[in-house]
Amino acid sequence: MKIGLGSDHGGYNLKKEIVRYLEGKGIECVDFGPDNSLESVDYPVYGEVVANAVVREEVDYGILCCGTGIGISLAANKVPGIRCAVVSDVFSAKMSKAHNDANMLSLGERVLGRGLALEIVEAWINTEFEGDRHSRRVDMIKEIEKKHSK
Repeated sequence: MKIGLGSDHGGYNLKKEIVRYLEGKGIECVDFGPDNSLESVDYPVYGEVVANAVVREEVDYGILCCGTGIGISLAANKVPGIRCAVVSDVFSAKMSKAHNDANMLSLGERVLGRGLALEIVEAWINTEFEGDRHSRRVDMIKEIEKKHSK
């Protein structure tokens, strides 16, 4: 598994914790930036960069962090083919993957503590899409995306 990660300055510290955690589990990580938390940066830039890497299959999945997880996920979700879920609990992490086939996860550094954030990441990376009736619904989401991309 290869995971792309990105953040803004408000999510930088959580992103670095997640990279350390994943690499400790032997998971390859690609950090798309930024490289510090001292300079204010624009979250849409990093949300789009990681989303593009997911769509191009340069990475298998993407994880984003900003202050709340909301803004950066909104940017990522504008990229056709992305299903980025903002998650603040373990159950939602599992369901975003199992039922919605989320290919990106977004977390808020100012919302989550380190321990809960890592539990969420663990649950998300270890959950598989269940397919079956959920495939039909994910296909419906893709059709909506196509309809509005024209």
